[in-house]
Amino acid sequence: MTIGERLAADLRGALAAEHVEVVDQSDRHRGHAGALEGGHYDATIVSARFAGLGLVARHRAVYAVLGDLRERRIHALVLQTFTPEEWRARGR
Repeated sequence: MTIGERLAADLRGALAAEHVEVVDQSDRHRGHAGALEGGHYDATIVSARFAGLGLVARHRAVYAVLGDLRERRIHALVLQTFTPEEWRARGR
């Protein structure tokens, strides 16, 4: 299982997410000093648990699930977090 697949599975399970997509962007960051510490990932997460939470609280919820990013070999993580209603309003 890749790091991205593990991230997606952990997020899906812990946040009861109806949609999780994790894209490994590490190839775009080759040569970047931080790339030696871990990969670069973009994650889109759709969960009803984000309802009523602001952006910072949503991101904190994600980080609470993931724990220490260094231990997971992640250097950078870009998050997009949506409630199911917000996701559908975007035409998804």
